[in-house]
Amino acid sequence: MAPRLQLEKAAWRWAETVRPEEVSQEHIETAYRIWLEPCIRGPRTAPRGLLAPDLGEPGQGGGKEDGDPLRNSFVGLTNLGATCYVNTFLQVWFLNLELRQALYLCPSTCSDYMMGDGIHEERDYEPQTICEHLQYLFALLQNSNRRYIDPSGFVKALGLDTGQQQDAQEFSKLFMSLLEDTLSKQKNPDVRNIVQQQFCGEYAYVTVCNQCGRESKLLSKFYELELNIQGHKQLTDCISEFLKEEKLEGDNRYFCENCQSKQNATRKIRLLSLPCTLNLQLMRFVFDRQTGHKKKLNTYIGFSEILDMEPYVEHKGGSYVYELSAVLIHRGVSAYSGHYIAHVKDPQSGEWYKFNDEDIEKMEGKKLQLGIEEDLAEPSKSQTRKPKCGKGTHCSRNAYMLVYRLQTQEKPNTTVQVPAFLQALVDRDNSKFEEWCIEMAEMRKQSVDKGKAKHEEVKELYQRLPAGAEPYEFVSLEWLQKWLDESTPTKPIDNHACLCSHDKLHPDKISIMKRISEYAADIFYSRYGGGPRLTVKALCKECVVERCRILRLKNQLNEDYKTVNNLLKATVKGIDGFWVGKSSLRSWRQLALEQLDEQDGDADQSNGKMNGNTLNKDESKEERKEEEEELNFNEDILCPHGELCISENERRLVSKEAWNKLQQYFPKAPEFPSYKECCSQCKILEREGEENEALHKMIANEQKTSLPNLFQDKNRPCLSNWPEDTDVLYIVSQFFVEEWRKFVRKPTRCSPVSSVGNSALLCPHGGLMFTFASMTKEDSKLIALIWPSEWQMIQKLFVVDHIIKITRIEVEDVSPSETQYISEPKLCPECREGLLCQQQRDLREYTQATIYVHKVVDNKKVMKDSAPELNVSSSETEEDKEEAKPDGEKDPDFNQIMHAFSVAPFDQNLSIDGKILSDDCATLGTLGVIPESVILLKADEPIADYAAMDDVMQGKDEFVFGIY
Repeated sequence: MAPRLQLEKAAWRWAETVRPEEVSQEHIETAYRIWLEPCIRGPRTAPRGLLAPDLGEPGQGGGKEDGDPLRNSFVGLTNLGATCYVNTFLQVWFLNLELRQALYLCPSTCSDYMMGDGIHEERDYEPQTICEHLQYLFALLQNSNRRYIDPSGFVKALGLDTGQQQDAQEFSKLFMSLLEDTLSKQKNPDVRNIVQQQFCGEYAYVTVCNQCGRESKLLSKFYELELNIQGHKQLTDCISEFLKEEKLEGDNRYFCENCQSKQNATRKIRLLSLPCTLNLQLMRFVFDRQTGHKKKLNTYIGFSEILDMEPYVEHKGGSYVYELSAVLIHRGVSAYSGHYIAHVKDPQSGEWYKFNDEDIEKMEGKKLQLGIEEDLAEPSKSQTRKPKCGKGTHCSRNAYMLVYRLQTQEKPNTTVQVPAFLQALVDRDNSKFEEWCIEMAEMRKQSVDKGKAKHEEVKELYQRLPAGAEPYEFVSLEWLQKWLDESTPTKPIDNHACLCSHDKLHPDKISIMKRISEYAADIFYSRYGGGPRLTVKALCKECVVERCRILRLKNQLNEDYKTVNNLLKATVKGIDGFWVGKSSLRSWRQLALEQLDEQDGDADQSNGKMNGNTLNKDESKEERKEEEEELNFNEDILCPHGELCISENERRLVSKEAWNKLQQYFPKAPEFPSYKECCSQCKILEREGEENEALHKMIANEQKTSLPNLFQDKNRPCLSNWPEDTDVLYIVSQFFVEEWRKFVRKPTRCSPVSSVGNSALLCPHGGLMFTFASMTKEDSKLIALIWPSEWQMIQKLFVVDHIIKITRIEVEDVSPSETQYISEPKLCPECREGLLCQQQRDLREYTQATIYVHKVVDNKKVMKDSAPELNVSSSETEEDKEEAKPDGEKDPDFNQIMHAFSVAPFDQNLSIDGKILSDDCATLGTLGVIPESVILLKADEPIADYAAMDDVMQGKDEFVFGIY
């Protein structure tokens, strides 16, 4: 047995022989384990319940200081959640000295913040444009004393979502376009043209007619070359494929303006000029038509540090030798997640650095090292082995962008000078940072001083904590452990967690308390305060006595169970017996045990006022309500009026001896001696119920005899085939007929129908809501037609609120004679129209419905067994349908179309009843898509060749930055 359980058992062993009324002070102290010897499993040098602290000198441990906040050679950038892709590009652009110098030359509104020779100390600088944000960010990256800085102002100005990772390649293109557009308004040509000078090249789409030889050129500027890497192993192969010649034949023939007809032709791209900084985008993220999502190509691509582009340009003789200056890496196997880092070469020192958000690492030996980045990718069984790379070459399956700089004989200029107004801002930020460092150092020193004082206090009091024969008190063990922990400040003592309902120390909480000497307690309370103080007077006699009673009952429960079973076998004679519920007798032992356990466990809930553990009022009310709903012992024979129930099948008589035994466990159980009369109110109700049942049977039989055909639904009149023998038919609600039939079938279970409610068929103005034609068709389910003879009987048996009838009239003034049907009351046209509109709205508003999709090829439907039945909601927009994933579906609802017909979403043309469904923001209801509708799908043929993309160059996905 565990030592804790042994101690618990020893503390209450005396309860087996001591009755509750005989409990003494000695028993109470034993229950609180005051004079019990602790169960020691090994040598103990510390007071029970506490670990001996290390009483050596403070500050001699091996504590590790926080990371050095001061910068090294370069400054990092904080990752704001999912902005690592932004950080990599910022570092690459920062190390482009020409771009940095040009940005520093841009005029700035910072002069508004200048005051004489300095800056307003009270006002924070807030850049107003993208250029100003980049200026300030680059100045901090250049001269800040911090190890890393926060780019949140720049990110916020672009309107980027910091929690969502964007397409890095798309971000690069769009930001360059935005920067070029912003700088184009500058007067200084060195600033205005910097983006084109550094990053802009030109190529031509050249198409040659095979018939006449006419050459057609389409000039285009580029800021990066997008290279397909599928099926290639080397960068040069990717460039060659980008420039390869393509044949235009068959359906893809070229319309020659010279020949004025479609002719076979060839088409290729010619590089006309190259920029100083050549950005090569490796198209690792491609669209998978099978899944409808992007995927990453994790194939190795080899590239060299020196790239000669002369073989690929049209005009030879220039300088086209480039050297590698940056490699942008995407870690991860998915296109929708992962982490971006950059390896960038310092243009001044020629050394390589790895930029990983806040962390910057210098590569050894001025060499680019990509090996560790490749090892971090997730392994797979189908993973290809890394090819061997020669000197000056590298292989990567994670590089998605390569940056090459034009090789020149001249060395780059010395450090770019930060303008004075920006340097003043950086100096102010450095001053704030130095003040923060000094403040942190002072706080650390104060913490050490407090630790020394606390250390001396613990050293002084620790040996005086144990309580011997001297007066003692109880203190929370948790508080003592925190007091021994020198790293945290000591709070006031809080003993409320250990109080019972009598505001004394609960005996069941003694395991989380520590008995200490009165001397140590006086020092603790004088220094830290708190309470309440728990002295020897805090030992609760009431709780000990109650616990003693419960333990004794638990011990004798098994014996009493056998005794009661034997007493129940005897026949009860005379008036000495007591009524007990049969259900209670079957489960009394379990009920008693649960009740004793509940009383024993009330200690944990006896006082909930401590340390934020106050019970929620609503929760406690709900718990009490649930407990009240559970029947206690002998409550199963209580009637609703709190008296003895009238059913003798649910109870039996037990002897007085058996009742006395049961009453020891259930002192609050309702007591019913054998001479106790049953509830008088229940007897009256039972008698009235029997009389009502007989009356209902009589009424049902009379109504069934009076209206036999209406009850059996036989010989019913029909409006579409008006009977010849009558000119008048009456109308009642079908709901009335159905309720009346239920009562006639089961008169003892259903309430009688006393009135005919025809108001449900009328509008608020008293007019009829249905036309004669609708009552013969769709509205026929809502009404029941009544013969005149039946109507007379209905008026005698029921109260009728409104009379509704249809009269047939022969109009003889016209030839041939015409039959008209007139309703009383007459139709209300306005309310009828409103009803129809509401029915249409109800039809278009649904949460779950089936919709069918048929594919159309050459204006013919393709019947497919697996054509999807879409389970959709009318209130979802097209955008919502792409996101919502119902239970049990792996893909969005409308992606079922893609999987069933192999048609990607952007190739789908959907229509219904000749109307094109093109509004992505409209709901299904507003588009007229109702349950059981059939949507026609016509698929566009996908563009198979990349070269044909020049015909649709302007049809790119929109991705816009918002400037705030």
